[in-house]
Amino acid sequence: MNFSANWLTKHMASFSGKYAFIKKRINWIVLSAIGLLVAACNTTEPDNTYRIGFSQRTGTDNWRKTMLEDMNRELSFNPEIDFLVKDAGGQSAKQVAQIQELINQKVDLLIVSPNAALPITPIVEKAYQQGIPVIILDRRTASDQYTAYVGADNVEVGRTAGIYANTLLNGAGNVVEIGESPGSSADIDRHRGFAEVISKHSGIRLVAKLDGDWDKRSFDEKLTQLLKAQPAIQLIFAQNDRTALKAHKVCQQAGLGKQVKVIGVDGLPGKNEGIDLVERGILEATVLYPTGGKEAIRTAIAILHKQPFKRENRLPITLIDSTNVRIMKLQNQKVIEQQTDIERQSQRIDELNQTYTSQKNTLYLTLGSLIVALLLGGWALYLFRTKQVAYQTLENQNQEILDQKNQIEAVSQQARLATEEKLRFYSYISHEFNTPLSLILTPTEDLLSKKNVSSHDLRGSLLLVQKNAYRLLRLVDQMLDLRKTDAGKQRLRTAEQDLVAFVRDIVQDFKRKAEKQRIDLQLITTLPDQPLWFDAEKLDKVLFNLLSNAFKYTPKGGLIHVRLDRINSQVRIQVQDNGQGMTPDEQEHAFDLFYSGSKPFNLAKGLGLALSMEFIQLHRGDICVKSEPEKGTTFTILLPVGNEHLDADEMVGPTGPNAAGYLHNVDVEDGEETLSSLTLPAKHAGTLLIVEDNDELRTFLANRLNGEFDIITETDGATGWERALETIPDLIISDLMMPGMDGLQLTQRIKTDLRTSHIPVILLTAKGQMENQIEGTRAGADAYITKPFNTTFLIETLRTMLANRQKWQQRFASDFSPQSGGNRPEKKFINELTALVEQNLSDPAFGVEKLSREMGLSRVQLYRKVQALLDMNVMDYLTEIRLKRAKYLLRETNKPMADIAIETGFNSAAYFTTFFKQHTKKTPSEYRKSLTNA
Repeated sequence: MNFSANWLTKHMASFSGKYAFIKKRINWIVLSAIGLLVAACNTTEPDNTYRIGFSQRTGTDNWRKTMLEDMNRELSFNPEIDFLVKDAGGQSAKQVAQIQELINQKVDLLIVSPNAALPITPIVEKAYQQGIPVIILDRRTASDQYTAYVGADNVEVGRTAGIYANTLLNGAGNVVEIGESPGSSADIDRHRGFAEVISKHSGIRLVAKLDGDWDKRSFDEKLTQLLKAQPAIQLIFAQNDRTALKAHKVCQQAGLGKQVKVIGVDGLPGKNEGIDLVERGILEATVLYPTGGKEAIRTAIAILHKQPFKRENRLPITLIDSTNVRIMKLQNQKVIEQQTDIERQSQRIDELNQTYTSQKNTLYLTLGSLIVALLLGGWALYLFRTKQVAYQTLENQNQEILDQKNQIEAVSQQARLATEEKLRFYSYISHEFNTPLSLILTPTEDLLSKKNVSSHDLRGSLLLVQKNAYRLLRLVDQMLDLRKTDAGKQRLRTAEQDLVAFVRDIVQDFKRKAEKQRIDLQLITTLPDQPLWFDAEKLDKVLFNLLSNAFKYTPKGGLIHVRLDRINSQVRIQVQDNGQGMTPDEQEHAFDLFYSGSKPFNLAKGLGLALSMEFIQLHRGDICVKSEPEKGTTFTILLPVGNEHLDADEMVGPTGPNAAGYLHNVDVEDGEETLSSLTLPAKHAGTLLIVEDNDELRTFLANRLNGEFDIITETDGATGWERALETIPDLIISDLMMPGMDGLQLTQRIKTDLRTSHIPVILLTAKGQMENQIEGTRAGADAYITKPFNTTFLIETLRTMLANRQKWQQRFASDFSPQSGGNRPEKKFINELTALVEQNLSDPAFGVEKLSREMGLSRVQLYRKVQALLDMNVMDYLTEIRLKRAKYLLRETNKPMADIAIETGFNSAAYFTTFFKQHTKKTPSEYRKSLTNA
């Protein structure tokens, strides 16, 4: 607005000066003419270039008046536009007729603000199909046949109001919502956004949703009755400011004006509008809902001029409360003042244009001579060019503003990506640090809790602690190196050393690990020695990282070859393996920080390869990778010979080979046998399935819990799910972050599958934030334990879950009839199972085989499911059902024994009598007689 006002002021002054000069020349022409009289004539307006038709649902409310004012303001900059407005008065049928009129008038473009979506859709599609560009404003139609849409997101309006309502109520309170027109898209979307937010807060309750007073619907009486019936209402969300003001008056009449807070929507300036009501304290806040009038006209002009435009134009919304209401009011006042100046200046320009046009037409009528025509034509051409220059200047300035806007959006996008990268970085750090911390703290606490510790257990635990402490140390060192590199403080300290001896020492450090894994590790070189200027500390870290990664992805029995040779003025070092290799995408991003491709993220690898490239580039060398999936990977390092490429402060003098004497803590597997993945004999409290991709943590948990549970282990979610179906364990412990199927997906699959839904699941994770715990609970996890964890707490949690399951068994065993109801998956399973048995109770051939087939389970799965829920096998369960049915028939009917035997699935009355006596110690006749005597 400031730019527009300044531009108009400057160019109006220029235009006034040009007009004065033109007037003098015209007077001279008139006096020098052949005495013809000047004839006055009426000013004629130039034909409009384009015609835009606007059909609005109604123009009576202030919000839509503001929309129309915004349109007219924007149109003031485009005098070539003829704007036709049709007001439907809130009637869909009338709006359809008006749109047809605009179509018949052959408008160049149609703007529609629908009264209702369904009735308006056919006529809008008709206009669109006839080639008329259509812009849908504010409310949508039920079709996607339109050229562009302009409007705010009503769902986001509801969400914004819901978030602020939660802030006002501190997470607890009763809320009433008052909508707009029932069934309108605005009413539905705003309610959906509002309900979506408050449903996340269990302490907030939406007491009722009332229809607003749009189209002569009144909510006063209903709201008054509601306030009297439930005086504990603390907040009202009204979907427009008019409704909010009326709701406030109703609360005042009920004596609850100070108790009930009110939130509105629209945020218009002016007396008794949203901003004024917030400033006066009548409303707690209002959600600014932009009209979109200006944006609709700009989009229309872009379409007519065949310029680029956005099909979906989402208008921004914001919340106005006591913290920003004065600023918003001052801004609106400033905009109104500037707009008044613009309109006044525009009016002055129009007057000058009218005066100029009138005199020009008078000259055309009174002067017929050729010289007058030429002069006027020359001046007209001059003015046209001046106007074109002015338009071009304005267009350039608008383009500059647009470029600045795009730059701001680009910077905003970069800031958002940087924030996401930072959050992801912290998440990775948490995961990578918590796993070794768990393997340090958990064994340490375990040792401290024991009174007597064997030397074998002590040594094993200390080795595990040492190994993971070194792992943490390497991670910290790499992060510090990365920080130095980012800050530009990483400096070379080179000396001339024997590269062959240096590389041989590093390879030798990995020999024991290679022997343990039966990997062919060799240094292949024809050079007896090779002097080279290099920083031993940094090159040591590069080679250590490359060899560590090679061992990580090379299977047992594979090969890792380190080749060293010289090519012209460069030394080449190659680390080659025949491991699983990389995909083309992984090769492209191999040295990018945090990139892992389809593999699980590893902070040490991500930092290591990124730092390796930094260190090699500091040496003015190069590093690259060549790989094929399932064939292997080769990393190649090229380093320049000599010291001409080094600065003086980067050379510290000659030293011996590997003078730094770096000690490498190479991870070496101890060769301990992994626990068998087969189920052990059922001699413990239950079967426990551990799904964990970290080998050390998985082995530690298995060893620690093996004394109390039968242990089954798997390395990822997919195989864990298969093993859960195969064994139906009593408990499952799963890591959260795993390759392929993660812990959340595994938990969801377990809890939604009928065969495994009863199994308790514990999630172990480094993500301890509340939102992560909520996500785990939503997935169905029974417990969520963060790393590092306390082993005693974990064991007690497992014991408690088993004890709770025994209580479930007792409850289900005493109440497994279909009539007992229940919504839990376990209850549903028992109900379906019982109903199926009772339907086939009279069939003597009905047994476990048919029952499992009808339930869609294998015999083993059915047996374990019933055993877990009822603490009895399937045959005992069938027996219990038959006995209950037999007792009922003996007690409630006088049927003969033969009929009762047939109804309960026995081939003969004799076999039924024997079966009944075995289980009740009485014959059926004795049982019936005892009931009669009682």
